[in-house]
Amino acid sequence: SLIPSSILSSPSSESLASEPGLLSSDSSSSLSSSEAGTDTGAASSSSYSPSSLPVSTEFNSECPTIGSTLTFELITGHVYTSPADTVTMIPGVLHLSECLDHCRSNQSCKSLNFETGLCVLLSSSAIQRPFALTPSQFPVFTIYAHKVCLTGLNATCDQSGWSFERVRGYELREHERRMVNVKSRIECMQACVDERRFVCRSANYEDETHECWLSDMNRNTININTEIRSKKYGPSSGNIDYLEYNCVREPRKMCDFKPLEGKILKTVDSVYQDVKNLEECQQRCLTGAYKCHSYDFGDPSNPVCRTSHLDKVALAHIENPYIEIGGAVTYELQNCYDVAIQCRSKEMVAKVRSSRIFDGKIYAKRKPHHCMTDVTESLEFEIAMSYNDLECDVKQPNRGQYSNDIVIQHHDMIVTTSDLGLNINCKYDLSNKSISNNVNLAIDGNLQPIGAHSAVVGSPNVTMKITDENGEPIRAAKVGDSLLLRFEIADNFSPYELFVRELIALDGTEMSEFMLIDTDGCPTDLVIMKPIEKMSNNGQILETRFEAFKFPTSDIVQFKALITPCVANCEPSRCNINLPSGRTSQTISYGRRRRRHAPSNEMLNESHVGPVLADDADNVIVVESLSVTDKFNGPKKNRRKIEEDEHSQVYSTFADDDWIQTHNLNRFNEINSSCLNVFSIIIFSVAFLIGQTILLVSWSLLCKRSSKMSLIDSENIYGSSNWSVRTSKVPPQSPHQQMNSTKNFNPYSSNELNQTYFTPQTRQNGPSFIYA
Repeated sequence: SLIPSSILSSPSSESLASEPGLLSSDSSSSLSSSEAGTDTGAASSSSYSPSSLPVSTEFNSECPTIGSTLTFELITGHVYTSPADTVTMIPGVLHLSECLDHCRSNQSCKSLNFETGLCVLLSSSAIQRPFALTPSQFPVFTIYAHKVCLTGLNATCDQSGWSFERVRGYELREHERRMVNVKSRIECMQACVDERRFVCRSANYEDETHECWLSDMNRNTININTEIRSKKYGPSSGNIDYLEYNCVREPRKMCDFKPLEGKILKTVDSVYQDVKNLEECQQRCLTGAYKCHSYDFGDPSNPVCRTSHLDKVALAHIENPYIEIGGAVTYELQNCYDVAIQCRSKEMVAKVRSSRIFDGKIYAKRKPHHCMTDVTESLEFEIAMSYNDLECDVKQPNRGQYSNDIVIQHHDMIVTTSDLGLNINCKYDLSNKSISNNVNLAIDGNLQPIGAHSAVVGSPNVTMKITDENGEPIRAAKVGDSLLLRFEIADNFSPYELFVRELIALDGTEMSEFMLIDTDGCPTDLVIMKPIEKMSNNGQILETRFEAFKFPTSDIVQFKALITPCVANCEPSRCNINLPSGRTSQTISYGRRRRRHAPSNEMLNESHVGPVLADDADNVIVVESLSVTDKFNGPKKNRRKIEEDEHSQVYSTFADDDWIQTHNLNRFNEINSSCLNVFSIIIFSVAFLIGQTILLVSWSLLCKRSSKMSLIDSENIYGSSNWSVRTSKVPPQSPHQQMNSTKNFNPYSSNELNQTYFTPQTRQNGPSFIYA
């Protein structure tokens, strides 16, 4: 049942050969190759003309061209139908690579059809008979492959089994790097193999125009998001085929898989029956010869390990590629990383390679805002962390050992489950070593000693201090205080002078920063920071004035400066200062701009007579902190009333009268306790409404009772003919006596109330009731 029905009912090879137009697309295109170029926009365009074409449509001999390699082109979801050309049918083949090996070792085999459990070898291929290649997706999809010869293939191609996979009528968009004009699809493949400007991973080939668009991406690397991948890889607008190069080595060390519940593939590349658990199956996927992108453990009732180079996006051209089985799970590859650590003399560098485009950031876990690298759509990125840089917070647990935690975060703002955390370490062997060289350095003749001198000058010890105007060190200040920032070389006999390249202020939480001295050595805001001045003739003491300031989120201000030592006189930077009047003034500052690393030829030819800057690696970072408080919470005697009304008072807090004239007044309201706020008004209104409701209900009840009493009195007075009054002590009386007795009745007398009651007489037109 694994034999495709199309094989059993297909026309013979003779009938196919007798029909017109059955030349291969390669041979027909070579007869009508297009020499016209096209406008390729940002991508480059050229005409590809290899020294020799290793592929011909006739396979009478296996790859006759010197240097060419026999390999395969794969087409998933198609079957080649030619029963008369069937060489052999091999049942029980559970690996696609095994089927390819059968065809490779058989010179009569030119192509094959593979389904899990069946391998069919054929003596002709779709190169000769392209119309014999048709879609085959039910009940399972078929994988077709035919032999091609290409030059320059690497060892990865020998292991993977096939070099290219073609998807008919599909294309990869937005990642074209270069366009070449070719004569055939095979030449387009060869152009991708020979590309040296970038790593070619795929190509789009248009048969009508013979344009071959090379790309450094493929359908698996474009993005981790399935929706984005579906937009960039899909059906082509014209007669375009997608060609994927299978010989690029991708990262495989740390991989993340995503489960697809209740589904397994109809056809897979390999089936392993000796696998014990899911973890071992995943290792088979990652260590296989080809690029595995999904695996499953089969039907839960019969667990076997099955792996495939296809995933959901790669199977977009296949209709219903999955079988739905309850409890089954297919695990699809999301991303893989290879991380290499470089331990340098003053820093550690983590270099990361990703199997898919990475668009996010990599940062030190404890310093995510300051020790961070933003990455935009790249497959390779890195982060460098200096051992002496506080921003990266590299730890030194032991002598000669450095460690830090980094996070690879895919989203720009938040951490998700797809992110990766790594702990990286560098260890240095600091033990003494004896090195010897067995080289004969014997010298013949008499030597005249003229004296030898040697000296080692260590890096300068630079300090940064925050002082008041009198030069006294301080640890706390208030906003607006006039302060000094002093840079000094501790050793008076040091040959170095100082440049201040960058000066940055950070808040205590390291969430905000402000540049005070820019990369050119000039102040960014003269109101806050003045130019750096030389305080000694030898240039070992530099000083700048500033007014104390703070960040809204913290009272701690941290100053960090990048100091570059130099030998001989340090030339200051010339800074253009914008004055409040609109004019520009020029001043000097003993900060220094970053050295340019690409000098012109004229500069290289001139002798260097200026100051010698130390190498960038010898830069010194100095850090100092200051506690700054504002002046708005001072004692009341320092506050002055600005405004007042019946409900509020406005005060300004300042230090002295001069401060008022030079600063904007900072104001705040003190709300009097007698003022009614909104909350108290609401409570009062609710209580008032409840009280009014109670009064209304009580008044209504009293009125109703009063009406009833009035009705009874009226009946007693005016309706006595219909009523009789009896007491337990008095015998029945005449009607006249009854009326008199009723008039003398006192309802508040307890004796009479207990002894007197009313009984209704029978009325001709009224109800009967009793009132007691």
